[in-house]
Amino acid sequence: MTNFFQWCKTPLYNLIASVIFYSIIPLPYINGLDFRGVARLAPLVGLVIGGTLGIFDAGMNYLGLSVLTRTALVVCAWIALTGGLHLDGAMDTSDGLAVGNPERRLEVMADSATGAFGAMAAIAIVLLKTAALTEIEAHRWLILMAACGWGRWGQQLAIWRYPYLKPTGKGAFHKEAICSYKDVIPGLLLLLSVSGLLWLIDSQHVLLALTMIFAGSAIAFFTGAWFNHKLGGHTGDTYGAVVEWTEALFLCVLTGF
Repeated sequence: MTNFFQWCKTPLYNLIASVIFYSIIPLPYINGLDFRGVARLAPLVGLVIGGTLGIFDAGMNYLGLSVLTRTALVVCAWIALTGGLHLDGAMDTSDGLAVGNPERRLEVMADSATGAFGAMAAIAIVLLKTAALTEIEAHRWLILMAACGWGRWGQQLAIWRYPYLKPTGKGAFHKEAICSYKDVIPGLLLLLSVSGLLWLIDSQHVLLALTMIFAGSAIAFFTGAWFNHKLGGHTGDTYGAVVEWTEALFLCVLTGF
């Protein structure tokens, strides 16, 4: 029995470390947590965040709030739960990409001040998420989980596939954690299961389930590839941008189904 608890202790501590790193969900801090491998569990943390948002949305629906009002509150809670970590990265990335001189882009991205292009990117992301989620009426909890999960799997993919452009920084130890295709397969299998769950719940939504799988994986791949094309690699900011844009575009695609 003691060996069993010891075996469970390490995965549990790793999950707690990942949730603490990627969100503001209140969890007890435990001495000795190892944050170096948090990126390996990022898709699972995404499912936790998406599930929390789904419960929040269901509660507001029970209280009779209109779909637009509760969607706006869900998107606000979405930002709050992550502490704005990924949205801040998307804003910094947009500011950097707006610079004509490629050699200055990383310098601009490292500046804590938000520029006009960063503000516009944040507005676009929030508007896209709000508009798209308003159009989605059924199985919103599952779609929220899938959106958050695929966004963070896209981050894993970018970490594995592309070079890291800074010698130090929060993203540097992510590169050490995700160094092989074997590190992204568990997240992929998890998200295939979550997306396919819609098929089991309602067989009439098989097309939507397949769309969630193909759109989620494709958008996650191409967002990371696009930022790599523009910058020649990735930073911690672009990892956040991959998460945000994958989530937003994923929701937009689903409105057509």
